Order: sequence, then C-alpha cells, then structure tokens
Amino acid sequence: MTYIAKPRLHHPSLGKNKVGYTRRDYEGKVSTLCAGCGHDSISAAIIQACWEMDIEPHRVAKLSGIGCSSKTPDYFLGASHGFNTVHGRMPSVLTGANLANRDLLYLGVSGDGDSASIGLGQFAHAMRRNVNMVYIVENNGVYGLTKGQFSATADKGSQSKKGVVNADSPVDLVGLAMQLGASFVARSFSGDKEQMVPLIKAAMGHGGAAFIDIISPCVTFNNHAGSTRSYDWVREHNEAVSGIDFISPRDEITATIAPGAVVDVEQHDGTVLRLRKLHTDYDPTDRVAAMSYMHARAAEGELVTGLLYVEDEAGDLHTAQNTSSRPLNSLGRTDLCPGTAALDQLNASFR
Repeated sequence: MTYIAKPRLHHPSLGKNKVGYTRRDYEGKVSTLCAGCGHDSISAAIIQACWEMDIEPHRVAKLSGIGCSSKTPDYFLGASHGFNTVHGRMPSVLTGANLANRDLLYLGVSGDGDSASIGLGQFAHAMRRNVNMVYIVENNGVYGLTKGQFSATADKGSQSKKGVVNADSPVDLVGLAMQLGASFVARSFSGDKEQMVPLIKAAMGHGGAAFIDIISPCVTFNNHAGSTRSYDWVREHNEAVSGIDFISPRDEITATIAPGAVVDVEQHDGTVLRLRKLHTDYDPTDRVAAMSYMHARAAEGELVTGLLYVEDEAGDLHTAQNTSSRPLNSLGRTDLCPGTAALDQLNASFR
C-alpha cells in the first residue's frame, strides 16, 4: 500500500551524484499498480534520468490528472512538489504554476484517457502555447481503473479482453502534438529503458513543450491477442528512431532494439508486438518530414519510437508573453503595484 513508507536506510555502497543524492533519494512510495505494469518502468526511468542529470528533487514540480498513470507521481521524486488535479485538467493547472514560478522544472504525467478524452482540449492548448514542461503520456489504450474499456487512443479494429472490437478511429497524440506546435515530440516503449532514459533527459533539458508518448501495455486488461497495445504487439510492430479479481504476477517484459532495427517481442499470452527504432541518420528537425514518416510507417503497421521532432531554438510561453524574468511569487508589492503614474503610462500605450 502507498501509505507504507519505504525504509529510510540507505546502503553505504549507493553512489551519489554531483548534488549529493543517491538514486534512492529520487524514489517515492511503494507502487500499488499491477505487477509487471509498464507504468512502473516509466517511473524507474524518470528516477534514473533525474539522478543522472543531478536535478535537486525540490526543484521539480510534478502534476497529474486521474487514472492509473496519474497515480505514478506518488512513486517517484517523493521530495519534490506535487499536485494531483481533477480529470484532464493537469495542463491548465501546470500552466498557471509555471507562470507563477518559472524556476521549477515542470513534469506533467498523464494517460491516454486523461489527455486524449476528457483532457484533449487542455492537451491541445498546452502544446500550442509551448508551455515549458515535460509532458509524459503513459499510453495503454485502455481504461484500467474502470475495468478495461477502450480509450481514445485504442486502434480501430483492436479487441478488448472480452472480445469486443473497437469501431472508433484512434486519437494520435504524437501527430497532434507536432501539428499543434510542440517543439519536442518523442515516442517510446515502457519495455525499452535504454531508449526511455535518454529521451526523458533530453526532454527535461528542452526549453519548451516536450511531449513523450510512452506505449505502456496494461498487463491486466490489454495484454491479450487482438490488442494493439499489448507487449507482444508493440514489440512486433515497434520501429524505433532515436467481483474480486486475482491478478497473477508477471515478469516485466523488456527489449533491446538497435537503431533502425525491428524486433518482435513476445508477450505473456504468446502474441507478438513489433517495434522499430529510428535510424541514426533520421532527421528530427523537419516537422513535415517527421509527420510523413510516421504516417508511412503506421501504414505498414509499425509504431515509430525515438525522438521524432525537435525545434532547437524554441521559445516558450514566457517568451511569447514577455513575462517577468523573475518568478511572480518572488515579486513584492512595489513590483506588482508600481503606482498611478505607471498605470497611466500603460493605458496610454494602448491608445
């Protein structure tokens, strides 16, 4: 249970980073997700990335919405700032916090239901405004908390655990992010830690809206034959560029994929997921070419993973709005209320 605290004891052999923290200092509470859930692998990758980047935990603000994915911020960076918003509203709350204090590193964690359904409008505006944040969607194509209904990202024609066929077209969050103006767009697979950690580190170092769609199979409700979000299906199709229920425990499925290679990954139920990693000569700076490449590979039944697009010199929301270089929460009364003369001068500038 999450209320059970982890032991505070640190093994003397744990190495410290440049700011004096061990990897253990970046952990959170004990996860209550299903054994083998890909979301826990994402949490581990975030922990590893923050430790390797020498990020002080108190300099991070992590926000989430509602869903299995939005529970995960409780499992990493226990010493950082945190806010669990209502369903689908994480981006607007994060935007407000970012405008008030631009000095923090903002990490938004969401799911395919939280961002592609009730929060789709919130997602769109965070991307088009280029809010300086790392936006991670833990995408499993299913509503795990409510027993396995299709989410908005589930592929048309895929089957649920009960055998129902999805008749709706999917929402492609990666394509939307690129179209809406996100300056960093990537996709990864929860079973590929070697790819996830560098992508998360790059996103944290980016100066604008950095979106990462991470395919994270649900081992309970969406890891069966007919699902296009199962471990086996993703491994088979991955093209990487850069009542009371008893849930039996499963071993985590991992995969090592060379650049440009396609790997078939067998899942617990015997189905296969195909993953392809981006080639080393792939150019992520051409937005139009990146979108065309994704569509071309999707037509071949492949999920492209890696850094899909990046704008090197992207300005964020603060640049566009010409906000104060000092965080608003550090401004005093004289800064915020400069007097009648300043107000008259401001009004005159609009005439």
